[in-house]
Amino acid sequence: MKLSYTLKLGTWDELQTPAQFVRSQVFVLEQKIPAELEWDVMDAQCRHVVAFDAQENAIGTGRLLPDGHIGRMAVLAPFRNAQIGAAMLRVLVQEATDRGLTVVQLNAQISAENFYLREGFTRVGEIFIEAGIEHIHMLKRCA
Repeated sequence: MKLSYTLKLGTWDELQTPAQFVRSQVFVLEQKIPAELEWDVMDAQCRHVVAFDAQENAIGTGRLLPDGHIGRMAVLAPFRNAQIGAAMLRVLVQEATDRGLTVVQLNAQISAENFYLREGFTRVGEIFIEAGIEHIHMLKRCA
């Protein structure tokens, strides 16, 4: 059975509560990233996408910074491998394209590198540590 979900794109004011819930669950609780590293002033300047299940529970989120960086991509563990992350990523890339950006970029956790490669991103540079986790910089040209 295919999982039913909807995606909402909006501002931090509109989507803060559900986005914070998902990010707290994934980054702070699951990955043990200190909360003070998770929250920053950029949230208010970003476009956010949140995935909701059929019961309107937040199950995924991501953000697009004004300069074309995509970040804070997270899907709750029970909903991974259901193409939710890919759908959210495509919404953010389309938003960047609609804003006239020609390139989007992100810092991918090494464990998620293949996910981004499948979505057309290319690896740039060397592995680095961010929030105690190995990452790689990646980019993709907008359509």
